Amino acid sequence: MVCKYRFGRPFDTESVVAFPKDGSVFVDKASLFPFGTLSVQDGIVFEYVLKDSDRIFGLGETMGGINKRGKRYESWCSDDPHHTEEKKSLYGAHNFIVVHSEEDKRTFGLYFDYPGRLCIDASCTRFDVLTVSAEEPHADVYVITPDEGTDKAVLSVVEQFRAMIGKSYVPPLWAFGFMQSRWGYGKEEDLERVYENHRKLGIPLDAIFLDIDYMDGFRDFTVNKENFSDFKGAVKKLREKDVHVVPIIDAGIKAEENSELDREGVSSGFFCKKADGKPFSAGVWPGLSHFTDFLNPAARKWFGEKYSGLVESGVDGFWNDMNEPALFYSEDGIKAGYEKLKRMIGDENPNVYSTWDVKNVVLNLQNNLDDYKSFYHRVPEKVAGALAECTENGISLVRHDKVHNLYGFNMTRAASEYFTKVGKEILMISRASYIGMHRFSGIWTGDNFAWWSHILLLIKQLPSLNMCGFLYTGCDLGGFGCDTTRDLLLRFLSVGIFTPLMRNHSALGTREQECYQFEKPEDFRGIISLRYRLLPYLYELFKKCSEEGKMYFKPLSFDYPEDKIAPSIEDQLMVGDDLMIAPVYVQNATGRMVYLPEDMTCVTCALGEGLDEGSPSKKLLLKGTHYVEVPLNKIVFFIKKGHKIPVASSALNTASLDFSSKDWW
Repeated sequence: MVCKYRFGRPFDTESVVAFPKDGSVFVDKASLFPFGTLSVQDGIVFEYVLKDSDRIFGLGETMGGINKRGKRYESWCSDDPHHTEEKKSLYGAHNFIVVHSEEDKRTFGLYFDYPGRLCIDASCTRFDVLTVSAEEPHADVYVITPDEGTDKAVLSVVEQFRAMIGKSYVPPLWAFGFMQSRWGYGKEEDLERVYENHRKLGIPLDAIFLDIDYMDGFRDFTVNKENFSDFKGAVKKLREKDVHVVPIIDAGIKAEENSELDREGVSSGFFCKKADGKPFSAGVWPGLSHFTDFLNPAARKWFGEKYSGLVESGVDGFWNDMNEPALFYSEDGIKAGYEKLKRMIGDENPNVYSTWDVKNVVLNLQNNLDDYKSFYHRVPEKVAGALAECTENGISLVRHDKVHNLYGFNMTRAASEYFTKVGKEILMISRASYIGMHRFSGIWTGDNFAWWSHILLLIKQLPSLNMCGFLYTGCDLGGFGCDTTRDLLLRFLSVGIFTPLMRNHSALGTREQECYQFEKPEDFRGIISLRYRLLPYLYELFKKCSEEGKMYFKPLSFDYPEDKIAPSIEDQLMVGDDLMIAPVYVQNATGRMVYLPEDMTCVTCALGEGLDEGSPSKKLLLKGTHYVEVPLNKIVFFIKKGHKIPVASSALNTASLDFSSKDWW
C-alpha cells in the first residue's frame, strides 16, 4: 500500500511516474502520518522511535553499512573524492529508506521527494530515534507498507517503490563486457596500445573510455585534433574489432566568445543566470565555464542534441561527469576569500585557530554553498511550486541550491531524451544522480581509492543502489586514486565480474593498472573470461530485475527474513535468486569465513593458463558457517542446492559470445 502526503507546493522532480491506483493522497495532513511524528512549520521534521533491533535500509550511494543505523547522512550531490567514513554525502541523492522492525513485525518505506538538502540522522544523535529533516516546508512524502501476507516485507516495499519510479535503464549488451579506462588516454596511440595489449594476451575487452584528455582544451563535444588526427577513423577501426569508444562529457561549458557552443547558450538564455541576469560562471577543467540550465526543457533539448557530433564519429557510449555540478571556484568567491585572507594576514595576534581559518578559506573556494545560492534556473511555472522566486509568462526562477540534487539527473536526462528521439541505443553512465535518473542511465560510484576497505564499501553500496532503482552500476575496479597492487586489483575484479558495470579506471599520476601491467597476466585473463562465461545468467537476471522492479543484489536478510544470523551479514550478497557471493576484501587473506543460510554448492573456478575454459570444481556445503579457501588464482561463489546457472564459452568480446550454446553449472 502506498500513501502520498503532500505538504505545501513542492517542486515537481518528475521522479515518480506511476502512483498506484489504490494509493491514498493526503494534502497538508501531518496529523494523519501513520508512523512516528511529522511536523511542518518552517521546514519538515520526521521523527520515529526505534527499538534496539530495528534496522534502516536504503539511501543508495552513501558511506556506512547496508544497515544505515548509527550514522548521519545528508542528501546533497557532492563532488568529494575522499570517500572516508565520516563523509555524510557522496555524488548521489537517494531519499528512500526502509525501516524494518523484527520485534514489532513492522516494516515501512519512506520516500522524501525533496530536491534540496535533506538530513537523515539514522540514530546517530540518539540511538533510539530516526530523524529526517528538510529546510523547506514543501515536499511530497510517500509511505509504503508491505503487501499483506508477504513473508519478505522489505522486498515487498522495495518492489512497490520501484513500480512508482519506473523501470531501470537497460544498456546495450556490449556494456556488460569488460571496459578499460584511465585519466590520461589522450592520443590515438593510447587506444591502439590498450587494444593490442589485451588482444596479445587474450584478455577480453568491449570498450575503452576516454577521460578529459581527448578534448581540445577540456571543451565539451570537441576533440584534440593534434592528438587525434582522425578520431572518426580511430573509432571505426576499433568498432570493426568490436571494441567501443566511450568519451566523457562534463557539465561546464567553457566561457569564451569565439566558441559557437558558448555563444549559442548565451544568446538563447540556456545557461544558469545570476540575480542580475548575467550567466553564472565558475572555474572547472576548461577554466571559467557556463552551466547549462538543465531544468529548462528547451535548454535540455539543446544540450542533448550536441551529443550528435560525437555520435556521427561512431561513438555509442558516454559518461557524464562533474555534474553535481562541481565548481572549483568562482570569481566572486575568490574576491571574498581574498578579502578574508587580507584581514587574517593583518591580524597582529595570530593563533592556531586563525591559521586554520586561512586553510579553510582556501579549501572552501571549491563547491562553496554561497556559489550554489548565487544562480538560478528557469523552469515552467507548473513545475516550480512554492520555490519560485518570481514568475513571468509561465516561467519561474528557482534558486539552484533549493533544487541542487536535480542537476546531474537532468543533464543525463537531456542526453537520454535525445538518443530516444533519434532511436539510438546508447551506453550512458553519470556521476551525480537523483531518484528517477535510473530510467535514463546507470551510475558509477565515483572517485574511490585503491584501498581494501573500498571493496567492502562497494559490497555495501550495491544493494542500497538497487533499492533506489540503480541496477547498472559498479565502481572503478582497482581504485581510482592511489597506486593499486596486483592482489588488490584481482580482489576488486572478483567482485566486478558480478557487477553490471565492469570497468577498470584510474587517475592521472597513479600507477598504470591495466591488467597487462602485472605479472601472471593469465590470471587476469582467466577472471575476465569468467565474467563472459557468466553473462547468460547475469544479463538475463539484469533484464528481469529491470522489467519486474526486483533487486539484482540483495543482502541475505532480505531473502532469508526468518534467519537469525543473516541480519548481521553485510559482506555477502545474493546475486539474483540462485547465486551468492562472499568476496575477499582483506589484504593477504587466503580465505574467509562464509555463512550459508541454506545448503549451497561451493563453486571454485581456477584461473591461469588454459583454465578459463575448464569446468569448475564443486562441493556441497551444508547450511551454517564454513571457512572457505580463496587463493588469488581462484574465484569462489555459491549456488543454492538444486539450482543451476547457465554459462557460455568465454569470448574476446560480447559480439562473439554465443548465448545459444550454453552449459549449466
